Parts: sequence; structure tokens; C-alpha cells
Amino acid sequence: MFALHITGRVLIGPDDEIRDEVWVVGGRITFERPTAARDMTTLTGWVLPGLVDAHSHVGLGVRGAVDRATAEEQAIADRDAGALLLRDAGSPADTRWTDARDDLPPVIRAGRHIARTRRYLRDFADEVEPEALTATVVRQARRGDGWVKLVGDWIDRERGDLTACWPVDAVRDAIAAAHREGARVTAHCFAEDALRDLAEAGIDCVEHATGLTDDTIPLFAERGVAIVPTLVNIGTFPALADQGAPKFPRWADHMRRLHARRYDTVRAAYDAGVPIYTGTDGGSSLPHGLIGREVAELVAAGIPVGDALASATWSARRWLGRQGLTEGAPADLVVYPADPREDVGVLGHPSRVVLRGRVVA
Repeated sequence: MFALHITGRVLIGPDDEIRDEVWVVGGRITFERPTAARDMTTLTGWVLPGLVDAHSHVGLGVRGAVDRATAEEQAIADRDAGALLLRDAGSPADTRWTDARDDLPPVIRAGRHIARTRRYLRDFADEVEPEALTATVVRQARRGDGWVKLVGDWIDRERGDLTACWPVDAVRDAIAAAHREGARVTAHCFAEDALRDLAEAGIDCVEHATGLTDDTIPLFAERGVAIVPTLVNIGTFPALADQGAPKFPRWADHMRRLHARRYDTVRAAYDAGVPIYTGTDGGSSLPHGLIGREVAELVAAGIPVGDALASATWSARRWLGRQGLTEGAPADLVVYPADPREDVGVLGHPSRVVLRGRVVA
């Protein structure tokens, strides 16, 4: 029987829950030394549960769906960076073929983006008008793995700025329908306008959430609405603004303001008790494999290192209904050469990646 022996410092949970060693037998974690193992490999270092990229787009490129070979490269890039659980936050590609691949990270899918007609990136979304929103949400809920993704705001070309995409009644009915289907709902939102309506309509999560303010942060905290800030994506706002300024100067100024206050926004949400999870938005304009950078961005925003790590590990796995490093859990873990609590930059340099009990990187 083949086994892995993981030694060093195994961070199995928050609050300094540490073990000196664990074993992997039959692809699963155990804290009891196996007696029948004849072939054992030892890995040594600082160990975390497989990281979570809660905003990934496997199968998506700058012009929409990509082929299988490209999607495979995307998933491998995430895996090799230590992201061993991906929440796919909308994709036009059918990536269920990855479920049969033991060497690729599990993907929790949100179906296809749902956007207002001509109010999102071409070839990305299922584009509908408000009267069709509920039926479309139900269809995408049945296509996904317990999540649905709305485009909550986008540039309105007549106004030249970001505006909310959906009437509140349509959003409320659609979210209720998703919940009846057993799915949670998240929404892309850069600006301020849509956030109160979405929270009051019962949304479960908001992506980016750069438009949170002192008025809406308490509402998110009260309702338990999670955010996935995608700070590595928000870092692209100034370049986007420069590109779009000649045609849409109002939008460009707005994007620059959202970027300038991004760290203050995330820290204020954290201080208020809003649940925060890591996501990179890799897949269209950004490459995959940026999860370490995203955790570092949360720390740069003022979130304590331990809580930033939790947002990518223990807390994120619990939020998505997946196990961490517990007895009998799938052995998805990452080994680092140093303590990530002392130097979060080490997340960008894993020594070994173990997926389903196998060393894959």
C-alpha cells in the first residue's frame, strides 16, 4: 500500500491548529500512522489545505469559450499555484469533462453569466431582458453546481458610466427562484448603484464589490452577504480607464476612484464582519495561477495574515461545502518551504502540490 508521510508543520485550521505530521492513505488524510504501508514517500515543510480560488473562469478566454487544450492549461496553472478548489464564476464553455481528471482541481460551476442585453462582454453571457431573468436563472442553476452568476452592473453607453442592470423586482424574483432550485446567487458589481437592491433581494455573494460604501457595508454584514474582492483584477482598473477615457471619460474617472479606494473598501468590509473570500478572476484578461498574489493583496489591504489565509483555505472550503485537512478528507494540500503566516509571499512558491493524495506538482 502506498502512503505519503507529511511532516513539518501542518496548519489544519485557524487559531494555530497545528500538527507535526499527517499521512495520506488511499488518497485521504489520516492522523494515525498506517501499519500496512510498504511504500511511503515523505514530504516536509509548512502545509496548508489546498487553496481556494473562488472566482475563476476555466474555459473562458478574451473572446469567449476556449478549446479543451487551453482550458486544461488554465486548470493546471491554478493547480500548480496551489489552488485545488475552483469556483468557476461563469463560463460559456462546458468543462464537465474535467470532473473525470484526477490531476485537475475540482470545479464548482456557476453556469453561464447572465447579463442584460448588450450590457456585457460579447460572447460571454446568456443575455436577456428583465422579464426573462427568472427563467434564465432557473436554467443556469440547473446547469451549474449550486451557484448562479448575474452581471449586476456594467457600463451604460448612453449615460457613459456604470449603472445597475436589473430592476429590483426582477432580481428579487430571480434570486428566490434560484434558492428554490437549491442554488446560491452571486453578482458581478463594480459600482455602488446595484448593491443595496441586491443585498435586500437576498443575494448570497458579490464579486469585486468595489462600490461598497459606509451605507452598504453594514447591510452586507447584517445579511451575511459575502464578497470576493478580486484585488488582482481591480489592479487593472487604471489601465482600463486610460483605454476608455477618450470615449467614456465619466466611466474612466469612476473606475479610477474605485481603484484608489480599493484597499480602504476591503478593510472596512472586513472590520464590519463581511465574509471575504479569495478569487483572482483568472480566465479572460488575466492569467490563471494568481491565488498567492490575491492573498497578498488582502494583506496589503490591511487584513491580518491569519484571516487572509483563512479566506483562501479553511473558511473558503467551509463556505463552499468542502473539507479541509480533517480525518478521512480528500488529501488536497500544498507544502511550502517556510511559514506563510510569517511571509505571505511564500504562497507563490509551493514546494509540492498534492491533489487527491497524489503529488502533482
